[in-house]
Amino acid sequence: MDCENCAARIATVNNDDELREKTAKEWSVLNNTPEITAETIHCMGCRADGVKFTYCSDYCAIRKCVYEKGFNTCGDCKELDTCQVVGAVLQHAPGARENLY
Repeated sequence: MDCENCAARIATVNNDDELREKTAKEWSVLNNTPEITAETIHCMGCRADGVKFTYCSDYCAIRKCVYEKGFNTCGDCKELDTCQVVGAVLQHAPGARENLY
């Protein structure tokens, strides 16, 4: 939830195929999703114009919820502190909360 430090965005901006390979391997294991390959690692960021990583644009429950509620980020939602979807992410990346405001 930090586009500036996201490996997919960094690989896209720098056209770094080695980072794409590394990221695809890590993310496919982390998400138990073999469909994540180096060819799918292209993203300019959730809130930026341009290409989005397929998982984020098509499958991310957080992004889907934000757009369905008409918000820019989860930080705009009054239910953030009790949200189970974001809560799971914040457990593993507590610093991510700062990026929502």
